[in-house]
Amino acid sequence: MATQVSNNTGNPLIEALPPILTTKQVKLGLSGSIKFDPRDIYADGTQRVHIISQLLDNFFQPLASHLQLETKISIMLRQGYVGRNLSDGSLNTHLQNGYERVMTGDLEVFRFNHAKSTAHSLSLIGCSGSGKSSTLNRILVTYPQAIFHEKYNFTQIVYLKVDCPHDGSLKQLCNHFFEEIDKVLNTDYERKYALKRHSVETLMALMSQIANVHAIGVLVIDEIQHLSTNKSGGVEKMLNFFVTLVNVIGLPVVMVGTPKARAIFEMDLRSARRSAGFGALLWEPMQAPAVNAGSDQIKSTEWKAFTDKLWQYQWLQKRNELLTEEMRNCWYDLSQGVLDIVVKLFVLAQLRAIVTRTERVTPQLMRKVYDDELKPVHPMLAALRSGDPEMIIKYSDLTIPDIDKKILALSAKIDAVQSDAESPRYRGNEQAIRLHNLLIGMDCHSDLIEPLIERAFSLYPKLTVRELMPIILDWYGSKDPEPKKPKNTPAVIKLKDWHTLDSDDLRFKFSQCDKGESVYQQFKRSELIFDAVSWIQNAG
Repeated sequence: MATQVSNNTGNPLIEALPPILTTKQVKLGLSGSIKFDPRDIYADGTQRVHIISQLLDNFFQPLASHLQLETKISIMLRQGYVGRNLSDGSLNTHLQNGYERVMTGDLEVFRFNHAKSTAHSLSLIGCSGSGKSSTLNRILVTYPQAIFHEKYNFTQIVYLKVDCPHDGSLKQLCNHFFEEIDKVLNTDYERKYALKRHSVETLMALMSQIANVHAIGVLVIDEIQHLSTNKSGGVEKMLNFFVTLVNVIGLPVVMVGTPKARAIFEMDLRSARRSAGFGALLWEPMQAPAVNAGSDQIKSTEWKAFTDKLWQYQWLQKRNELLTEEMRNCWYDLSQGVLDIVVKLFVLAQLRAIVTRTERVTPQLMRKVYDDELKPVHPMLAALRSGDPEMIIKYSDLTIPDIDKKILALSAKIDAVQSDAESPRYRGNEQAIRLHNLLIGMDCHSDLIEPLIERAFSLYPKLTVRELMPIILDWYGSKDPEPKKPKNTPAVIKLKDWHTLDSDDLRFKFSQCDKGESVYQQFKRSELIFDAVSWIQNAG
């Protein structure tokens, strides 16, 4: 059951927040929502493109690091309000001090020296694509962004997320702050302050004052690696500004960035003026399966749980229900455990499986997708494989550009393949094609049901699919157990089509041989060859 800490009572800003969530509630709140209907597996390819693509935005599996971050945000948010109580005058004290700073342009000045800061700071560091921003967004939306206190005629902003400008200036960062406030409250701070020729010092003083005017609970500054030390007046000036927000203004700050922001983060960790905050969270990619016990084993278990969950969401007609260790290891090697890459690689692999009529994800197909579709991130992933910190910092932006274009390109190929495959079948009758897919899903043999479906639509053209289904099943059940091969079925399946056969067909196994690999090696990897030497050694 959700709870609230007793010593937070009497503070309207804290009492207005949602109750503290249990671990189970956090997992439920963060988890993505994917609608999986087994019948969609047999939808046509163009429909499946849209169904599979939902994984890009909706799939989210909470990990231990996500739960840890949620707890830290929850504590920071509530603790930051302890020193800014709306009912006992402490918030007004901060406001009076803020007014003095605006008038003097000095962030260090104050009118009342008893204003207490209970805020903390947190640095979140990790490669792009590791899920920092998406996790933060999911955590933040569990809170209302703005709360109106009718008794005090006061609007509280619970959280504010600001992206660092690409030009890297502190002035633009302040401007983005006012812009985000206007979006939340429909105010005009950007016009009043940002569009005028104020100095950076004045803007920072105004920014700190507005943060208290609306009792911002936590300020998230994302993509901090974009801040330029040259344009912002040096690392020391930037760091002093962030430390002032926490120590003097009393505003909790979460700084999020890639390892490229190392100069800022390292000075923050060394700074004697730094608040007694939560330090830095290093957001690493998921670890590969490990043999050794300990924390690494826990992380590798998360990789197994994550991929097992994601593997369930396949809309392929010959999907393999169980995720083999060969497939899991290949998946990790290609993605290096970076969450964004893991999901996008899986989505693109499913689309490629439909294009090639393989209708299942295999190591060979996934490697092909990696080679063809993920070329822009090959240097970054190679840096991660190397384990060299300097290389990782150099290539810390792990993003796949133009993912929408890649999906559209594969979708166009699916359209072309599907039109070629369906043009002779049922002469474009969509209801007949739908009925065919439903029957395939019921394990009916395709070569038998095609003539039955054509016969049914010929005899009963006005019946619906629901009405035709029992008729065809009755015909199907009355036929001989060993169906006769239709005359138009080719006697030999060409080598180029072996990849479309069933997974247990030896010809399919042959089609999965990597370049330079013998069929013996493929069969041995698939455990189709009896290992007599190992058997004798174990027996001895």
